[in-house]
Amino acid sequence: MERITWDQFFMAQSHLLAMRSTCTRLAVGATIVREKRIIAGGYNGSISGDEHCTENGCYVVDSHCVRTVHAETNALLQCAKYGTPANGADLYVTHFPCLPCTKTIIQAGIKNVYYAKDYKNNPYAMELFQKANVQVAHIPFDEAKIDFLQDEKYALTFELFKKLRELGASQEELIPLEEKMHELFGKLVQS
Repeated sequence: MERITWDQFFMAQSHLLAMRSTCTRLAVGATIVREKRIIAGGYNGSISGDEHCTENGCYVVDSHCVRTVHAETNALLQCAKYGTPANGADLYVTHFPCLPCTKTIIQAGIKNVYYAKDYKNNPYAMELFQKANVQVAHIPFDEAKIDFLQDEKYALTFELFKKLRELGASQEELIPLEEKMHELFGKLVQS
């Protein structure tokens, strides 16, 4: 398995945090980093002690779930709760921040925002980031980079293609499947 970049490492942390989300509409995770060290993390979910959307559904008002605290805000609140300054830090988030989170990120002093997926990217949010001199970068997340069984899956796929050829599968049948495997593994499946 090849070594992942720092950006992929911190984005992977954010995706792991998103797996803790209790929001049924969109799972989001955020990681705050200073000097290549994680200082806080958050996911979107209910406040401590309240019902979760996964238990009782979303509480939607004006097309927004008001039950949840967003991942970016939860990460910044973790900094505040434990006395860890966020000023000058970087934020890695699974989805482009909403407008209220954008304002919170700027006010907390975050200097760089890295996001994996576009999500209702608000033009005013981008304008605010630019005015505040917050650098924003799209960092696509390559889930295959953190697949701990990738080599084993590749070997199994290789063997399956070999068996299919031995059983008489035609190139016409196998080429679309091999292309899909190439997309998944990032390398050619040839036997």
